[in-house]
Amino acid sequence: MKHLLGRLAAEVRATAGGLPPTYWFLWTGTLVNRLGSFVVPFLALYLTRERGFRVEEAGLVVSLHGAGGVLSGLVGGTLADRVGRRKTLLAGLWLGAAAMLSLGFSRATWLICTSAFLLGLLGELYRPAVSAAIADVVPPEDRARAYGLLYWVVNVGFSIALPLAGLASRFGFATLFVADACTSFLYGVLVWWKVPETRPAVPTGQADPSHGPPSLAPFRDTVFLAFALPILLTSIVFTQSNVTLPMDLTSHGMSPATFGTVLGMNGVLIVLLQPFAGRALGTMRRAKALAWASALTGLGFGLHGLGADVGLATLAVVVWTLGEIAQSPVASAVVADLAPPEQRGAYQGAYFMLWALSSCIAPTLGSWVLGHHGPVALWSGCLALGLFAAGWHLSAADARRRRMDMLRLTRSGVSAALD
Repeated sequence: MKHLLGRLAAEVRATAGGLPPTYWFLWTGTLVNRLGSFVVPFLALYLTRERGFRVEEAGLVVSLHGAGGVLSGLVGGTLADRVGRRKTLLAGLWLGAAAMLSLGFSRATWLICTSAFLLGLLGELYRPAVSAAIADVVPPEDRARAYGLLYWVVNVGFSIALPLAGLASRFGFATLFVADACTSFLYGVLVWWKVPETRPAVPTGQADPSHGPPSLAPFRDTVFLAFALPILLTSIVFTQSNVTLPMDLTSHGMSPATFGTVLGMNGVLIVLLQPFAGRALGTMRRAKALAWASALTGLGFGLHGLGADVGLATLAVVVWTLGEIAQSPVASAVVADLAPPEQRGAYQGAYFMLWALSSCIAPTLGSWVLGHHGPVALWSGCLALGLFAAGWHLSAADARRRRMDMLRLTRSGVSAALD
């Protein structure tokens, strides 16, 4: 284990080499913020135990939070392009901290519902701005490893936050809300202190994007949509790990403690393997990497249909985690290349909307299939959806390849990575 941790530390240092200071301030702030990610995983539990909500009422509140998250991608991406990355980061982090406190200290049902929606909307505004700022300051050839390292630290922080949340909850749920708000506020302080504005200047002769309705440019870009829709399908499969997977495994006799250990393999593998993944993915065409990601995600969840044995469930988690590791850095780098510099926020916001949409769609869809047709149908459907998304990625590669070739002739800042 000591040897493995030593190799991991060496690989992280190698991966981190040459990235600019602004990136590291954003990376550090993200770690601080994720170390305090206490509330959202426990929100339904808090509402039912502390506020006396029925299960369906708690589900509605969680859905309102998810709906706010869907809008935050559109709003946050547009603001990042129009008022700047730095202002959007500050507004999202500080207003999100206020919304967190409002949710934690609200008592009236209508105020809890409103606060949950605002937390989803305001608390997630910063995400497109972070990704756009990374695309602004990191050279194209380094973006995949920069996004991979950011994704890695998100999982490191979250894996530490969960046990910390369990300890902090002994002092009352209010402690979780205050601590979560404080880490968001501190991230904002770090941005205010150390992160400059990175938004590129609008080229001469182009319209100023600072006015008008939210940008829908990514949704009119057929090449982007051909990339985004299989990502959405894959994320719907992946999000089954939050709702239907625990329901199915526990219904077959697996204890919550055992399930937690099995699912914990996801975070452990990401922490241990993500820094090494960049080297392997760098030699592969991006369309092929995305296809492998979707196929492994579908295969992993499909394996859950073979039974609830601990060993088999662990193998399934390992397989779909490999798919997650393959997708995240590659997908973010593709979005950064497709986006015009003046619309990086909008494109990154559209990408984050895919995951928020999956969080709204997947629980309802998966629960309906599980309840009406059983686990075999659910997990077989996940396998089919993952393989279909993999095929879609491969079929869309030619059009994206032609777009990239054209962009390299007309625009600097596009990576040389092959699609």
